[in-house]
Amino acid sequence: MSVSKRADEIPSFIVMDVLERAKALEAAGREIIHLEIGEPDFDTPGVISEAAAEAMAGGQTHYTHSLGIPELREAIADHYEKQYGVTVHPERVLVTAGTSTAMLLLFFALLEEGREIILSDPHYACYDNFVTFAGGRPVRVPLREEDGFCFHASDIRAAMGPETRGIFINSPSNPTGQVMTGEDLEAVAEMAPGKPGGAYVISDEIYHGLVYEGRERSILEFTDNAFVLDGFSKRYAMCGWRLGYLIAPPDFIRPLQKMHQNFAICAPSVSQWAGVAALKYAWPEVERMREIYDTRRGRLVEGLRDLGFDIPVEPGGAFYIFTGCSHLDPDDYRLAFDILEKAGVAVAPGRDFGPGGRGFLRFSYCNSLENIEQALVRLGEYLGAKDPLSSTGRS
Repeated sequence: MSVSKRADEIPSFIVMDVLERAKALEAAGREIIHLEIGEPDFDTPGVISEAAAEAMAGGQTHYTHSLGIPELREAIADHYEKQYGVTVHPERVLVTAGTSTAMLLLFFALLEEGREIILSDPHYACYDNFVTFAGGRPVRVPLREEDGFCFHASDIRAAMGPETRGIFINSPSNPTGQVMTGEDLEAVAEMAPGKPGGAYVISDEIYHGLVYEGRERSILEFTDNAFVLDGFSKRYAMCGWRLGYLIAPPDFIRPLQKMHQNFAICAPSVSQWAGVAALKYAWPEVERMREIYDTRRGRLVEGLRDLGFDIPVEPGGAFYIFTGCSHLDPDDYRLAFDILEKAGVAVAPGRDFGPGGRGFLRFSYCNSLENIEQALVRLGEYLGAKDPLSSTGRS
């Protein structure tokens, strides 16, 4: 007996490889500064944890409706009305154990063998793995650093073909922090079903609430023929609660629900009640965290530029800085692990985010300003000692 081909061939999530090596170094007594993972360093706001405790004390620990508790789906619908001015019926919402579960169900509902999903390149590391695992084929549209990593509608249109089933957008973006404008989203919405050669827009809005210039826009402001992925991990500091959701066109809800019933039954019950409290009461804490991230963003951009990294356009959202590193080493994977071993600073190699990420590093500012300052000192010492012509500096 052998492992299935799909299980054997799926690539690792390299950021997790970096994290696990960093944890091993810490276990051996090293002090590591973590700038590799996109996990908020804040505790979950107290109002959310208190709601979870009340739910447990009240016996809300059983299976729920497979679409999610009505209170949470209604709170999500209210949020879209208040935040974006759009009407979302609660029956269009599927609550899941994190957005990854929602994404997998979505692609199983949307794709047949060989059908295509258009992605930006670079993009979140796992997107194309979800697509291929569901039998689809990712079509990558290269983004340009000098253009601020903008995902242009004209480039998307040029990549579309008869097998295109979906257009995947992520704004604010991981790993670049780029934020799509309303004009960008409107142009993408023009490619939705109902138009000649149209394809569903899939919008990952997990970093909404973490925008520092202007404001985020939802694809639902421009078309109903779209899927929205969102959740509570990032802006509410709830990564471990495993709570996400999918807003889908009405025709897809029942098929999605049936798969969810079979594969997961429902999202975690206590987390769902925590999600209700997050949407209703946690926005002051969300704003406080956003302001702190913004301060860190400015300092890390400034510090990396002082160290010789080229950042032509500052990231406008999320909590990442994506910068070229080929002047140090064309092998970003080797460089990231060299920085970890020698400087004690964990960063993400750009190749984890697609072929277009090669030659880049991603820095996360999900860490204290004090630790960011120390990381910059360590990076300065590392670069000062690095011989760019050594065998570890060039391939």
